[in-house]
Amino acid sequence: MRPRNQGVANNAMDHGNPTDTSGMAAATADSEPAAGQAKPGISLRLGHFRWVICALLLFGTTKNYMDRQVLGVLKTTLQHDFGWNEIDYSNLVFAFQAAYAVGMVVVGRLIDRLGTRLGYALAMVFWSLASMAHAFAGSLAGFAIARASLGFGEAGIFPASIKTVAEWFPKKERALATGIFNAGTNVGAIVTPFVVPWITVHWGWRWAFILTGALGFIWLLFWLWLYRKPEEHPRLSKAELDYIRSDPAEQPGKIKWIRLLSYRQTWTFMMGKFMTDPIWWFYLFWVPDFLQRQHGLKLMQIGAPIMVIYLIADVGSVAGGWLSSSLIHHGRSVNFARKTALLICAVAVIPIAFAYRIESTWGAVLLVGLAAAAHQGFSANLYTLTSDMFPSRAVGSVVGIGGMAGAIGGMLIAKIVGYALQWTGSYMIPFLMAASAYLLAVAVMQILSPRLEPALIGADSEN
Repeated sequence: MRPRNQGVANNAMDHGNPTDTSGMAAATADSEPAAGQAKPGISLRLGHFRWVICALLLFGTTKNYMDRQVLGVLKTTLQHDFGWNEIDYSNLVFAFQAAYAVGMVVVGRLIDRLGTRLGYALAMVFWSLASMAHAFAGSLAGFAIARASLGFGEAGIFPASIKTVAEWFPKKERALATGIFNAGTNVGAIVTPFVVPWITVHWGWRWAFILTGALGFIWLLFWLWLYRKPEEHPRLSKAELDYIRSDPAEQPGKIKWIRLLSYRQTWTFMMGKFMTDPIWWFYLFWVPDFLQRQHGLKLMQIGAPIMVIYLIADVGSVAGGWLSSSLIHHGRSVNFARKTALLICAVAVIPIAFAYRIESTWGAVLLVGLAAAAHQGFSANLYTLTSDMFPSRAVGSVVGIGGMAGAIGGMLIAKIVGYALQWTGSYMIPFLMAASAYLLAVAVMQILSPRLEPALIGADSEN
């Protein structure tokens, strides 16, 4: 049976610069200032169901970050109960990152094969069960196994989310949509320091893992109820579908995973992730400890400062996505818009270098918040580069490859921070690394892709 909107399902997909079957290259991103604009004649009354899908992604990301941050909030408690030192804790972070690195490639590819609806659902079930499994761990090894399982399952979140955005939004709205769902990382990081200490004080730390993990099954019901591909969705108007599909058409076909590594565009995204993702992992897993160690806060006192940090980060996530989307909307090229937003965010991170020297708790909180906001704005634009430079059929795999690179960077910073704290007791080295990482990343990305040309990919066969 043909879907209701099948007549327009074969219209333009999300990639604006494909090659045709004769091998002729399309215009580069710099020559397409109007990429993603709606076709003439499309009604201004489009409908807004695509933003319902974006809200689902937002809540899924919130749940994801609640699960991964529980360990960071409980770091001091678990170190006391189990006698872990800083290197032991860094090994748990390392186990998560190693499994996350593997998962980003495996799960990213799986999502391209299964599709976003089923792929995201399976990832949610897997990581929710892994989160709950922490409650039954009784040793460092047990936590490492649970942590690695969580990392592998959580690897599905961004390949699925970015692929969903590529399917549901035209190019000019993708950075904004990415910024909105990526704000869920901050919402999760805000909620967790309030919820987890309360659960721990009243019911014990094991229930903190069980209850946060179980939330995934509530989200799953809404996902399975509401999510379909745009051309198959009964609630989507034809006008809105035409708007979503308003970018030039891409070639159908499959892309071999290994071929993606031969493109400079893949390495552009990989290097951006490798150099900046570790900084976010540092904030997530060590900022609660920084506030307790450096500023003497107790477990029940860290909620408000962390809330402020991630509320500021939320603003950065949406603002960073809005900035480049607005520049494109006003006629600037994709290359100019994305690079401008990335550079502004990179400069805004620099003051974090002084956070370890600030005696005022709220002064340090504001510096960390500014850096976190800049990271999120940077990340929203970095993720959007995948759908700028690759057709939608490759987006999940490219995001997976880049996520693997970011997780490898996270493995390295886990050991650096662990040993730096064990040997010096100071956060100076991690904060200096955070201050410089983004400008270096922008420089490397500019060398690799000075014009953000789309990858010239034709039809290919599966691996």
